[in-house]
Amino acid sequence: MNKQKLIKLVLIWCCLFLLPLSSIAASKDNQSRPPHEPPPEAIAACEGKSVGESVEFTGRWGESVEATCQEKDGKLVAVPDNMRGDGPPPR
Repeated sequence: MNKQKLIKLVLIWCCLFLLPLSSIAASKDNQSRPPHEPPPEAIAACEGKSVGESVEFTGRWGESVEATCQEKDGKLVAVPDNMRGDGPPPR
């Protein structure tokens, strides 16, 4: 077997076997991370509100977000309506 064929064989082997293993390891790392904290805007929107109350706040990119106040980890947080599962899917 000449050197070029051997190099091609090694590259193919790496692509077929090593790259999928690295993506599996990366996905396991993502699972061990704690969930993201809600943005401060989502917490502020529910100040003085009750669970189930509808609110609207300005999102991180200046968009208007319709949400419902829900309790998460002991805090009242505005959960966007498109993330609750009963509204339309996010765009």
